[in-house]
Amino acid sequence: MIEMMPGISNNQPPPTAAIKVAIIEDLREVREGLAMLINGTNGFSCVGRFRSMEDAIANLSSEPPDVVLTDIGLPGMDGIAGIKILHTKFPDLPFIALTVYDDDERIFDALCAGACGYLLKNTQPARLLESLREVMAGGAPMSPEVARRVITLFQNFTPPKNSEYHLTPQEKELLKMLIEGHSYKTAAYQLEISIHTVSFHLRNVYEKLQVHSKSEAVAKALREQIV
Repeated sequence: MIEMMPGISNNQPPPTAAIKVAIIEDLREVREGLAMLINGTNGFSCVGRFRSMEDAIANLSSEPPDVVLTDIGLPGMDGIAGIKILHTKFPDLPFIALTVYDDDERIFDALCAGACGYLLKNTQPARLLESLREVMAGGAPMSPEVARRVITLFQNFTPPKNSEYHLTPQEKELLKMLIEGHSYKTAAYQLEISIHTVSFHLRNVYEKLQVHSKSEAVAKALREQIV
């Protein structure tokens, strides 16, 4: 019979697995410095170091890391294009951009490509490690300067009136009437057409807008200022 040491319970949970991190960075001193930080911290393990996106795309295995920390300004394929490719290949793999660039265009493009976080290279080591934990918990870590720019970007963004849906004048009129609260019956009466014709046109509207109900059509029309 094995005696337990005093104060130690045999019901202790197993230790938490280390967060596996891959690094994509062309500057050797930065790449090795990040690897040393990650490997030297309990709860983390650097499982891949790549100097280019091409190298990462070719060598990230079928068992990818838990999170990828990547530069944007890389030789050859840039980080944003690489994130997009890797995100398609590993849709559940989170990416954090770690870069010197803080302009709106690169921030927006990186997030649209699939980045879950965006940190500047002046980020303190403790904050960098915290960000890796944060993204594993479902968060979206950003440097304060970047977060402010993202907020400003969305505050100032007004969706343009959408023309690519190719709605006919009558379809737009019917959509406008839905927004105003009309039913199929009252819309048919006002336009002097049959309910069947209203239903036919609105089926086309739903298909063009890629929605499935009146409420979805109204919400999309208002959000994108379609009419």
